[in-house]
Amino acid sequence: MNKRILIPTDFSKNALNAVRYAIDLYAKLHCDFYFLNVFSVESYTNTNLLMPDEDSEVFIRAKEKSEKNFLKLLESLAAHGDNFKHNFFTISTCSFLSEAIKKIIAEKDIELVVMGTHGASGSRGSLMGSNTVMAMEKIRECPVMAIPSEYSFSPPTEIVFPTDYKDAFKRTELRYLMEIAKMHEANIAVLHLNMSKELSQMQEDNKKLLHAILGEVAHDFHVLPERNLAKGIQSFVEERNSDIIAFINHKHFFFSSVFTKPLVKAIGYDSTIPILALH
Repeated sequence: MNKRILIPTDFSKNALNAVRYAIDLYAKLHCDFYFLNVFSVESYTNTNLLMPDEDSEVFIRAKEKSEKNFLKLLESLAAHGDNFKHNFFTISTCSFLSEAIKKIIAEKDIELVVMGTHGASGSRGSLMGSNTVMAMEKIRECPVMAIPSEYSFSPPTEIVFPTDYKDAFKRTELRYLMEIAKMHEANIAVLHLNMSKELSQMQEDNKKLLHAILGEVAHDFHVLPERNLAKGIQSFVEERNSDIIAFINHKHFFFSSVFTKPLVKAIGYDSTIPILALH
């Protein structure tokens, strides 16, 4: 069965960059790519809780504009190169972005969502905060990957995986991380930043479990004497020229600290490499 990937787009340059990154990242696999555009209609907003009549002139005009932009997108991708392993599908809808994403995940059995970190306006705060971070925090049905606007694809050689070893790892939640590592023969650099004390027995056991699960791929373990999570991850990535940062979306203090506003600003808004939120 083909891998199914959902890519929301507003037809901006940054969104196109995310599309191309996903296509190149999964060039070796048979994939169905679903491109989603949530269009707006004049006089209607996502805050007034009203949706326009689908038979109205303004709705039809907005949908036609979305569909025309999809034609341009597909033409651009055809010029980028043809991969017989890839199929493209387009979806235009007038809805709330989060609802549209979750609906398509359920209907199409989506395995991964890929998004650009900025949209058409180029706003650093609003679009990253309201869309991409929302997806990383709230969409738990599948992993979400955010692609920086200026990042050009190159086969990843190292994926940084920060962890505090406080949760037992499951092979299923690491499946997509290992899939990417296998496809590109990349090393997974497991990074532990909390060095105020030695690992507890539980943490040691979880570390051994992680080592066993990652046994199929190249990986190593690192300890960094840095209490500030954002600063530690950034310095590690910059020093080693890493290619992807991957997190597991657990609902405890580590996750909440990962996606606080300061960290989003540090490795989200200003991230120079893709971020993968696993579930």
